[in-house]
Amino acid sequence: MNWNPLLREQITWHWTNQLRDRLEGLTDDEYFWEPAPGSWNVRPRGTSTAPVQAGSGAMTIDFAFPQPDPAPFTTIAWRLGHVIVGVLAMRNASHFGRTPTDYQSFEYAATAKDALAQLDAEYAAWVDGVESLGEAGLARPAGEAEGPFAGYPMGALVLHINRELIHHLSEVCLLRDLYLHTRRGAS
Repeated sequence: MNWNPLLREQITWHWTNQLRDRLEGLTDDEYFWEPAPGSWNVRPRGTSTAPVQAGSGAMTIDFAFPQPDPAPFTTIAWRLGHVIVGVLAMRNASHFGRTPTDYQSFEYAATAKDALAQLDAEYAAWVDGVESLGEAGLARPAGEAEGPFAGYPMGALVLHINRELIHHLSEVCLLRDLYLHTRRGAS
């Protein structure tokens, strides 16, 4: 059995049939919409009241370490930022030759269109990277970039990233539904 195509098919099928089309037409109003008081968001530098504003460009992402309990509600912009940076870009850098990045050094998108372009680029790099692993690469240890999971095989990391993408991007789709159904009378 060849596991590499099966792992890629798991996420590419979901991306193509359930996720990516649902993100088309994302507006800046939806992207930055704060459905709950105190929501964490992506904001112009210097406008956040969060304990930490991470990011190297004109926009920052709200953050705190340790994370407050309960965690603040997060917007579409924040969730996309997390997926783009923490789920994909940092892994692409650690495993597939992308320029190193993290929450502090990343340049967050100021528009929904730019965020979706970042998402598409990091997703494509991830899928191409996974394909390049082949069967032997899936069996090798994930390495020190994965902290306490360093000894786990890369195949386990691929499964984890697939779950993260499905989970967080489904949340984004739900927030789009909430925006549509709660803002319908306001427009």
